[in-house]
Amino acid sequence: MSEDTTLICSAKGCRAPAEWVLAWNNPKLHTPERRKTWLACAEHRETLSQFLGVRGFLKDVVALAEWQEREGA
Repeated sequence: MSEDTTLICSAKGCRAPAEWVLAWNNPKLHTPERRKTWLACAEHRETLSQFLGVRGFLKDVVALAEWQEREGA
């Protein structure tokens, strides 16, 4: 990913830069180790987390910079 690429929040209609990664999986569809991701700005972190959490899908919430470091991006 180039340095000038700004990752955008996954909330519908939001164009704010992402600050958080919400790692999740749907146990009915994905193997336990599989992680899908949504990106969140500071404003939408809690609402997106709640949406996934209520369904039992949310596995982890990590700062974007830390996630990229972990993934070697």
